[in-house]
Amino acid sequence: MSRIGRKPISVPNGVTVTIGKDNVVTVKGSKGELKQALDRDIVVEVKDNQVVLGRPTNQIRHRALHGLYRALLSNLIKGVTEGYERKLELIGVGFKATNAGNVLDLSLGYSHNIIFEVPKELKVGTAQEKGQNPIITLEGIDKQLIGQVAAKLRSLRKPEPYKGKGVRYVGEVVRKKAGKAAGK
Repeated sequence: MSRIGRKPISVPNGVTVTIGKDNVVTVKGSKGELKQALDRDIVVEVKDNQVVLGRPTNQIRHRALHGLYRALLSNLIKGVTEGYERKLELIGVGFKATNAGNVLDLSLGYSHNIIFEVPKELKVGTAQEKGQNPIITLEGIDKQLIGQVAAKLRSLRKPEPYKGKGVRYVGEVVRKKAGKAAGK
């Protein structure tokens, strides 16, 4: 059996998990509400403040979906209780980020500024301290959406391997290349 799929998910106080028709699980908490549609073969039960998932057979497909949906439901419960945060760092001379509401204005070394509209489900913040690189902070309850938006922002100017300039996650390590060898 799937080691992840077998583990029950504990539901904290203040969170309600309901299973609707067509195997759609709705999770409500203090920070909001999230929904996840499950495969029709996966069985979900809520009992004793725990969510338990089951599968009908030991087929490879069922085993894969068992662990997948357990992890997705766990992410939903964590999202509506604690929320998620992702930070990106802009490294490069003249790289700037400002925001007005959910609209980011990025200066990433191109001939023009990039205007990026962040989905309304997320909160975005920018910080620029003297002597530090600009930081973009994304906050929200949907882990998948935060990861997708952060990846899109990073793809606007990926860190290059020679000087390390670009947009990267805070704490990300970029391996640098040696560059051209010196003359004889």
